[in-house]
Amino acid sequence: MNPVKEGAHTGAPAHTPLQILYADDSLLVVHKPSGLLSVPGRGEDKQDCLSCRVQSLYPDALVVHRLDMATSGLMLMARGAAMQRAMSQLFERREVHKRYVALVDGRLAPASAADGWGLIDLPIAVDWPRRPLRIIDAAGKPSQTRWRGLAFDETANCTRVELEPITGRSHQLRVHLLALGHPILGDALYAPDAVQARSPRLLLHACALRLVHPATRVLLSFESPADF
Repeated sequence: MNPVKEGAHTGAPAHTPLQILYADDSLLVVHKPSGLLSVPGRGEDKQDCLSCRVQSLYPDALVVHRLDMATSGLMLMARGAAMQRAMSQLFERREVHKRYVALVDGRLAPASAADGWGLIDLPIAVDWPRRPLRIIDAAGKPSQTRWRGLAFDETANCTRVELEPITGRSHQLRVHLLALGHPILGDALYAPDAVQARSPRLLLHACALRLVHPATRVLLSFESPADF
């Protein structure tokens, strides 16, 4: 499998309206479409991104985490440097709870745990000869993902899966699902050609966020249904 550039199947949707789902004096919750960078990349052709679009409306908005270019869904942004530090600490303490939904190739057997959730506990490292790809490597960083199969579509031969990353490694969900033998449909970085071709975009969506507001201490919860 040859490495390809992220977002090769879809270009950045320049005319997609910006969706601000929540805004107050401390933070923002925004929806990132698939095909749009979270932050500027290298080169003039990679300057359009979610953070720049948000900053055109909220100049003090700062990034505290990212989604892969091909991934859609919910992203948090801080307003001002002090809140960026506070929110970054929430992520470091794993107090921001994220959930994703994906469509993966084939029938993913149900997890054996009584609650229906399985755990992928496989370390991830940079695949240096093929950067920016990642691989499972015993010498890599500890990486854990909780997963739960929701439904198998026999006609399409794919399984809808819920995912909860415990750690936050680059490409973690994509690499962990590949390691299970069930790559995500439309994944231009990790899936075999036939699986890539089954969708014009990566079918991975950040569908839920939950955190205690750093300033007000109120529990915030947000959901964004996937459009696939």
